[in-house]
Amino acid sequence: MQAKLKQLATEWGADLVGFCKLTAPPVKELPDNVYAVSIAVKLSDAVLKTIDGAPSFVYFQHYRTANALLDQIAFRLAREIEKSGFSALPVAASQSLGKNNPYIGMLPHKTAAVLSGLGFVGKSGLFLSEKYGSKVRLATVITDMPLTNELPVIENGCGDCRICQTACPAGAIYGTPPTTDGERNFDPEKCSRYMKEHFQDIGRGSVCGVCIKVCPKNKLR
Repeated sequence: MQAKLKQLATEWGADLVGFCKLTAPPVKELPDNVYAVSIAVKLSDAVLKTIDGAPSFVYFQHYRTANALLDQIAFRLAREIEKSGFSALPVAASQSLGKNNPYIGMLPHKTAAVLSGLGFVGKSGLFLSEKYGSKVRLATVITDMPLTNELPVIENGCGDCRICQTACPAGAIYGTPPTTDGERNFDPEKCSRYMKEHFQDIGRGSVCGVCIKVCPKNKLR
């Protein structure tokens, strides 16, 4: 079944697909849903080049389109899993727990991606894939279908690099290596506040992308 899920996700537009067992169920109402399908979609090199110290309109539009594609893939994968008799919950690409927890989601997508062996969490707090660096967006499907890790967990590969920390216009990146479980490595409130104050004319201050643009792991073409 894993091979089929990977094939379908790729056909529907995913660039990376991984599988893992989580350390705990992310949703208390679904205690058996401790397995995850991690899905990544690569962002356009050309679009990222339009970010110059601030987000561009084309980046904001591209960001939303990538999220919509990921949500469609996760939704369709969940349907396929349910057809096989298992529970499946698609977790949207951009999701939070609402006003009381605006910077926390049901499940950090990077946690599932790291445990699936697709990459590691960088000093920026971004997920960095082995193949595409930080130029990816993520979504996840959590399920009770037994899934097996196909790749080993990758150690943090930032080394002494602090380019993202220096480039962050909000000064929100700490620059210290995070753990492999996907813990945030920056101040999300500071990041969000800066975007709303300075980039209100672009997506109402909901995107930035500077740390993604400058990461040398991306190898923009």
